[in-house]
Amino acid sequence: MTDAASTTIDPAEVARFEKIAETWWDPNGPMKVLHKFNPVRLAYIRDEACRRFGREPRSARSLEGLTILDVGCGGGVLSEPLGRLGARVTGLDPAPTNISVARLHAERAGVPVDFRNETVEAVVARAEAFDIVLAMEVVEHVADVQAFVNACTKAVKPGGILVMATINRTLRSFASAIVGAEYILGWLPKGTHEWDRFVTPDELTDALRQAGFGVNDITGVGYNPLRDGWSLSRDLSVNYMLLASRI
Repeated sequence: MTDAASTTIDPAEVARFEKIAETWWDPNGPMKVLHKFNPVRLAYIRDEACRRFGREPRSARSLEGLTILDVGCGGGVLSEPLGRLGARVTGLDPAPTNISVARLHAERAGVPVDFRNETVEAVVARAEAFDIVLAMEVVEHVADVQAFVNACTKAVKPGGILVMATINRTLRSFASAIVGAEYILGWLPKGTHEWDRFVTPDELTDALRQAGFGVNDITGVGYNPLRDGWSLSRDLSVNYMLLASRI
């Protein structure tokens, strides 16, 4: 177990993403699948936030004034559009090149986002808290899942929400998220994921419960090869997202 003043960062995982950091915003590069997936998770976060905070999701500035912490923000592919919706976004990433890429792209786009090369544990140590905390496709890369979940929940303001996305640990996820996505289709660089580090919905729910949070919603995200697109699904066997709040 790791306390909030230390870190759950896995240096090997940071180094892996540093190698591809400058390709974050290339829609045809190694992050191609993320660009196709991004509209689904953005819409989910927007809609759930609007439901929670009484906003109109069709408004161009539907998240105006809400504070968002994007843990493991990478190159800012999700942070930036959330900023365009009016949110005051803080993006965290332990990889310096990721943060440099994110800052430069946001500045060129004219979107104010506070990108920081630091950890969620550092944020918690300063007692910073946010309306919405995001940990999207991060938990499967950390050194200690429970400690990471603990830190994320401590960064949520009273009445706020935590949104997490990850990959289930099933035979189907091994076949599709690793063999298919990395070795056959080439959607992701080989070695991006390790199957034994995937987290099941039950495991993540238990970790959240131990941190004093309950799951309010859980949904799968599926890929349709005929449409070459992603959408919400009842199937949790591969990718899934969940919304949690303090019990």
